[in-house]
Amino acid sequence: MSQTKPKLLIVEDDPGLQAQLKWAYPDFDVIIAGDRAAAITALRAEEPAVVTLDLGLPPDPDGTSEGFAVLDEIIALKPDTKVIVASGHGARESALQAIAKGAYDFYQKPVDIEALGLIVRRALQLHHIEGENRRLAVRSDDDNRVLGRMITGAPEMVKVARTIERVANTNVSVMLLGASGTGKELLARGLHEASDRADGAFVAINCAAIPENLLESELFGHEKGAFTGAVKTTEGKIEQAHGGTLFLDEVGDIPLPLQVKLLRFLQERVIERIGSRKSIAVDTRIVCATHQDLEAMIGDGRFREDLFYRLAEIVVKIPSLAERPGDAGLLAKAFLARFAREMNPQVKGFSADALAAIDAWHWPGNVRELENRVKRAVIMSDARLVHAHDLDLAADEADDSHLLNIKVAREAADRRVIRHALARSEGNISSTAKMLGISRPTLYDLLKQYDMQV
Repeated sequence: MSQTKPKLLIVEDDPGLQAQLKWAYPDFDVIIAGDRAAAITALRAEEPAVVTLDLGLPPDPDGTSEGFAVLDEIIALKPDTKVIVASGHGARESALQAIAKGAYDFYQKPVDIEALGLIVRRALQLHHIEGENRRLAVRSDDDNRVLGRMITGAPEMVKVARTIERVANTNVSVMLLGASGTGKELLARGLHEASDRADGAFVAINCAAIPENLLESELFGHEKGAFTGAVKTTEGKIEQAHGGTLFLDEVGDIPLPLQVKLLRFLQERVIERIGSRKSIAVDTRIVCATHQDLEAMIGDGRFREDLFYRLAEIVVKIPSLAERPGDAGLLAKAFLARFAREMNPQVKGFSADALAAIDAWHWPGNVRELENRVKRAVIMSDARLVHAHDLDLAADEADDSHLLNIKVAREAADRRVIRHALARSEGNISSTAKMLGISRPTLYDLLKQYDMQV
């Protein structure tokens, strides 16, 4: 079966040049248009990947107004189309203006067919890459979501999500342990939405962000006149989450006197607002998180041991982004799709060097750092693809220098590159083997040897 040829639209009013260009590209399905109306009709009907556009079109063959009008319509109708504009000698300003309007590249007249052919084929390759990026972004959103919100392809993170799903419909307190930026609040919200409390409120509070003298009022509420400035009775976060879930982030920052009051609530499920002696029964589930070593804090007398065991009925340890090979690429594509849609629609995806840099970076700031870098790159980008330098990612230093045992270092490297390839190919064994330059049986042997699941 013959493969369908890619479509190339040539917008040119010179009949001789039309014929010359048409026969110059036997590997393309070439469509010819001589004016704006014909060009836009062909664009709508054929949806070509690449367009070559002469800016000097009738009724303004000696100017550029009609050519720019065609360019504007193409960009508005099909922004992913790669438009290559023609400029005459001394018309560099027009070419640069076309690039600023969204054209992919330009060529000078008289036409060098070979040079133009290189530009056209490079534009087609870029069009294919952007299309693949968009397809992968959609697959990332649909096929790699756990708990409804979290995007991951890493077995370590899938295991975390399955643990949370398993305990969601119980009423136990859950403690999430992990470094800053690993997605603790997202997991807490996922636990709430997977539970039978999903119709109730999900209330989150960062205990480290509120001064100690205000934290008690934030959690337990206060009566009117309880202290200066208490002009009305106010419910605390625990009451607001009645029938739902309260997420206590950075629970290690709760001061000791307040820990006693929180422990009483966990034991008796009643609270007293500041300035009141009335006990209020509250049905609120507690999920907490911290990046601190609470057991060490217990030893130092900074955290109550009895409170720890009340909060940590189930403990879930969240791996850092560096411990989840392949997830950085999946998350980056999802972030780019969202930020491009909201802030810079001309950005369509990542270049190959950007994806390689994302895979190689150690992400000390975890998912939060990745999200911030992608957001900044999308906002600042003037091109359709985000490159490594846009993300400000320096070449990754060898972080396996401590692995002085060759066998251990080789296994670590094998595991990392296999996981990256599996994530890039979305778990397809044939594609992964091809990407790694090995046979499928060899890949299966390695997966079995390192006890890696697809």
